[in-house]
Amino acid sequence: MRELFKFHDQSSAPEESKQLLEKVKASSGMIPGLYAVLAESPEALKAYVELGKIFSQSSLSDEEKTVVWQTINVEHECKFCVPAHTLVAKLMKIDETITNALRDKSPLPNEKLEKLREFTLILVRNRGKATEEEVSAFIEAGFTRKNILEVIIGISQKVLSNYTNYLANTPLNKEFQAFAW
Repeated sequence: MRELFKFHDQSSAPEESKQLLEKVKASSGMIPGLYAVLAESPEALKAYVELGKIFSQSSLSDEEKTVVWQTINVEHECKFCVPAHTLVAKLMKIDETITNALRDKSPLPNEKLEKLREFTLILVRNRGKATEEEVSAFIEAGFTRKNILEVIIGISQKVLSNYTNYLANTPLNKEFQAFAW
């Protein structure tokens, strides 16, 4: 299906996407393949960027954000996002034990992070439905109602990227290839 999608750069992107692509390239030195695809729809590109900013500003720690992102990426089997977020985790100085456990679906180093992964999977697999007991277990693990809503923001961002990458069969940028999954 890749032929259906154009991978844009600053010269080929719709006018409304050019500025966002320039900002991404200026901050990271590249245009990730996902952004190159999303640029076809300035609204989709803006939505992904804004959801990312909002989720990054949430009250979850960097470790917890990584758990949410990678849990979803792994569950959705996104061959682009797992490597991309492995690099993001490395840049965020997340312990490789956590990163590897998420990629390999092996136990996380502490119970709170494991409860976060379990709760994220419940929401993803059940399309947002969680029992009262499942919500209570999440709260008892040290999370809040606010955190529940923040996990939903993370899911929203990852659905946008994971589904786009499936349809576009987005190839890995060279910067992500060392973390191929």
